[in-house]
Formats: sequence, structure tokens, C-alpha cells
Amino acid sequence: MTSINEVYDYLCELAPLSLQMEFDNSGFQVGRGKEAVRLALLALDVTNEVVEEAISLGAQLIVSHHPLIFNAPKRISDADPGTERLLRIIENRMAVISMHTNLDIAEGGVNDVLIRLLGAEPERGLDSDGCGRIGTLEKPMDMAAFLPLCKERLTSNGLRYYDAGRPVHRLAVMGGSGGDCVDAAYALGCDTYVTADIKYHEFLRAQELGVNLIDGDHFCTETPVIPALRDKLARRFPDVRFLVSKSLHQTVCFL
Repeated sequence: MTSINEVYDYLCELAPLSLQMEFDNSGFQVGRGKEAVRLALLALDVTNEVVEEAISLGAQLIVSHHPLIFNAPKRISDADPGTERLLRIIENRMAVISMHTNLDIAEGGVNDVLIRLLGAEPERGLDSDGCGRIGTLEKPMDMAAFLPLCKERLTSNGLRYYDAGRPVHRLAVMGGSGGDCVDAAYALGCDTYVTADIKYHEFLRAQELGVNLIDGDHFCTETPVIPALRDKLARRFPDVRFLVSKSLHQTVCFL
């Protein structure tokens, strides 16, 4: 029988904790590592809905991208929704493992999956930490064609974008919040940059530089890694059922 520690060790092989950024809190968040795992639920976030889904499935483990515990709580009680969620996880004898910026940076992680989804092979990282990816589309595309392709493949409710009037060919991506890397994408010769959580002044900067800029939503640019991670885990541990959460969806809506 596979233990939670064995799953954790394998996740650390795929995305070593040494890669995580200084501010981060990736790793084994809650639970007993020696416990056996028969069913694990994978999700981008450990929300109340994901916890209830895991309980209803009889899961022993939740594997997430965003850490369940980012800053240590001063108290754990049912007075706060966040710590009440922790109580329910503990009361139901579940464990939580979160692989965050280390999975962003790692080979085969968030950004490799994202750039391949959009039609390019990863060539190098985008920022100084090795996060983000740069690649080249086999054939240039007009923004008019690339935007609906991007929306469809990210299964996004909608896109925010700036069209610089250039074909999409040399592509930069960063899953999640990456608006501060517009200049890096430009400096590395990219005509198009796909990321999320882009601020107004970052769109203005893209206009100044003549770079196509697309906000594909934080959830939508990161969640493609979850089924990819599920497949790797399922191959490594055939005696464990690894399921992708059905309760977690894009939060942001467009009119």
C-alpha cells in the first residue's frame, strides 16, 4: 500500500522544494505521512468545496498547487472559515500537500504545460527565477485567430488583452500573476505574452513596447497542470486513485 510520504517524495522529485521562491510555503501542509493513501484528489486550490468533495469521495489526500497554509494562523477554530477548513481536514484524517512556485519553475510543471497547450515548445525560462517560459509557434498567427484559440484551450470565460497589431510567433507565458514580466518578454524578443492578473499600467507598458498582451485568468493559466500531474502520479502509483476536482472552476465571470 502506498503511503502519503511516498507520494510526497515523488512530488518533490518532480518539483524539488529547493526551487520554490523565498516567500512561498510549498510542501507537506497537514496530515500524517505514514498513513496509507487509496484515493487522492487534485485541485488548484483547497477551497471549502474541494474539502467537501474530498470528504464525500473518502479521500486520504488532497494535492494542490496553491498552499493551504501560506502564513501560519495564530489560532485554529471554527470562528474563521479558513481555519475551520483546516479543522475539517484534520477531523477527517486527510493530508494536504501543496506544490506551488516549485511546480511553476520545474521542468514539466505549470509553465511547460501552459506553453505547450498554446502551441509552442518551451525553450527557456522568462524571469530571473526560471519561472515562465518562452517558445516559438510553428507558424505565425494573427491575434484574431490566436485569441479564440487561447480562450478555448484555457477554457476561460473571457480574455482581457491588448493587440499590438503584430502576428503571434515568439510567445512568452507565465501561469498566474505575471504582469510585471512584460519588459522581460520584450527584452527576450517576444511579440506576445500570456499571463494573468495584469494591472492597468502593465497594459500601458505593453502598448509602449508594442507587445501583444493577454490576461487569460489566474485559474485558467494554472489549472492545466492539474490533470498533467494526475497522469504522472497515476503512472507512478497504480494502486492509488488520483482524481481531478470537479468542484473547482474559474471564479471570475464576464458579462
